[in-house]
Amino acid sequence: MSIRHYIPNALTCSNLVCGCLGVVEVLEGSMIWGPYLIWLAAIFDFFDGFAARTLKVSSPIGGELDSLADMVTFGLLPAMILFAMLRETAVPEWVPYLAFIVAIFSAIRLAKFNVDTRQTTSFIGVPTPANALLISSFPLILDRQPGWEFMRHPAFLLAVAFIMSFLLVAELPLFALKFKDFSWAHNRVKYIFLLLSLLLIIFFKFVAIPLIILLYVALSMFHKEHEISH
Repeated sequence: MSIRHYIPNALTCSNLVCGCLGVVEVLEGSMIWGPYLIWLAAIFDFFDGFAARTLKVSSPIGGELDSLADMVTFGLLPAMILFAMLRETAVPEWVPYLAFIVAIFSAIRLAKFNVDTRQTTSFIGVPTPANALLISSFPLILDRQPGWEFMRHPAFLLAVAFIMSFLLVAELPLFALKFKDFSWAHNRVKYIFLLLSLLLIIFFKFVAIPLIILLYVALSMFHKEHEISH
């Protein structure tokens, strides 16, 4: 077996390592490196599938390994971030543990993805990386951009935990950033999304992340309605 067969799984394992290190950072009280490691892991997560398709070395084991890595990085780690943020608020001791509903529904989301044949080229429900990126943006926004103190409020954090947990498993059709080719005709909505996301990051920095997630859902809904109308 040539080395190219190992490249996608090596990228997946890099995703997993980021998740493990992120959990350690949060446990040690660092609310900055945990989110950054989610972002780095998201890059590995994108390129492992891209490498598997490009090199034509996709395998069932690779798919299962990807879901196991995602459970740690995009399921457990964002739940840990919410847990740590809730523990810094004046709530009863049991309340922060509600954050782990994100980990539970991430596991359900990933299990459904593995057996749902409708999700080969698109998603049903918010993908776990998108949810993790959203949650990871909160500590960075609070640290770098003043005026967003409401993100510390336990009601806000719990609302995010429960709403996003529901959206992870909702029958919500969303496009996937998977490219069979790079033509405009086949990837128009993806290119529009990437361009608008870049502009949002340039102008709004970390605040752009929640806006990008909202844009992702909105464009997916518009794209779906456009397909139906045609």
